[in-house]
Amino acid sequence: MNTQKVRLNITLPKDLVNMVDRMTGTKKRSMFIAEAIELKVKQTQKKILEKQLAEGYQACQKESIDISSEFEVADLEGWDEY
Repeated sequence: MNTQKVRLNITLPKDLVNMVDRMTGTKKRSMFIAEAIELKVKQTQKKILEKQLAEGYQACQKESIDISSEFEVADLEGWDEY
């Protein structure tokens, strides 16, 4: 992660801040929040990529079936011998 820092003014629910403080202490609050945001961003990016891959596979599905059908005879050739 980049070491440059940017100061933000955000609003969070008091209960959430209290939970974070109990877990980390007030001095490590920013680091905890940064790590939590990074984790969430990575999870979201992964979901987006998985969705794009699924859409790509679905878009190529008909083409893949057509190609498989064209080569079906060649694929089955010689199997009677076994």
